[in-house]
Amino acid sequence: MQTRRVRTMIMAVSAVSAVLLAGACGSGVDGAAPQLQPPAPTPQPTSSQAPAPATLNVSTMAQLGEVVTDGNGRTLYRFDKDTAKPPKSNCADKCLEAWPPALVEGQPTVQGVDSALVGSLKRADGTEQLTLAGWPLYTFAKDTAPGEAKGQGVQGTWFAATPEGKKAKASSGGGQNAAATLNAVASSELGNIVTDVNGLTLYRFDKDTAKPSKSNCAGKCLEAWPPVLVNGNVTVQGVDSALVGSVKRPDGSEQVTLGGWPLYRFTQDAKAGDTKGQAVQGTWFVAAPDGKKAKNAAGGSAKGGGATGGY
Repeated sequence: MQTRRVRTMIMAVSAVSAVLLAGACGSGVDGAAPQLQPPAPTPQPTSSQAPAPATLNVSTMAQLGEVVTDGNGRTLYRFDKDTAKPPKSNCADKCLEAWPPALVEGQPTVQGVDSALVGSLKRADGTEQLTLAGWPLYTFAKDTAPGEAKGQGVQGTWFAATPEGKKAKASSGGGQNAAATLNAVASSELGNIVTDVNGLTLYRFDKDTAKPSKSNCAGKCLEAWPPVLVNGNVTVQGVDSALVGSVKRPDGSEQVTLGGWPLYRFTQDAKAGDTKGQAVQGTWFVAAPDGKKAKNAAGGSAKGGGATGGY
């Protein structure tokens, strides 16, 4: 009796196993073996950062005349601290955050530009940067739309490129922005000071005059102290608009004045908040919102003069 019960259990287990095996091997419809799905392909890395064939076009701007633009209509710039013979870029690290290089892969398309002037140089990361007449080309991060040229004249070293690879010049003012901006900001050392739209400190020169407004900075002086130019309205924030005016320079451009004093930037100020021009040669001083010289916490004109380049 016990032997029969064991035999019955073995037969039942065998039957169940056969059913399970058939279910595993059959389709449940026609008994065919199921098709195994091949593994999903491994995603390949994209090359979205790779430069595309570049385009150089010529656009006409009201204040700058003909300038070179890229395929998206963005203004292209050259940097005075680069070299053209041989072509070499001296913009690296944080500089590239503000001035992305115009990269190219393959033969660029040109329209209105002499193709014989167009070339490229290999950057340290292996990418190829466009050059025009030997000068490396860049865009400006603060140009957000076609036709903008907010980088013109920045720090006295950045200029929109002409179709010949030269610096674009303002026809009647222009400068860094056709409409200038004066902001009053707080400085830990100098109290309230005046800055431009990019946060760069603005200065006044003791050898100028305020009544009448007159600039006595010319020639090599302008290489160190680019004037704040304007052709249009001056936007103010924290500055009394009644104190704001302009004076015509010998080249016909209009320089912004504050309290009658012509305003300048200093080329050695590399970023917003720098005040390296304060008290240079005892004649250059950061401008306060009332047009006077910025004063230190002790109440006197802040001392400086460590930087060179004053006139």
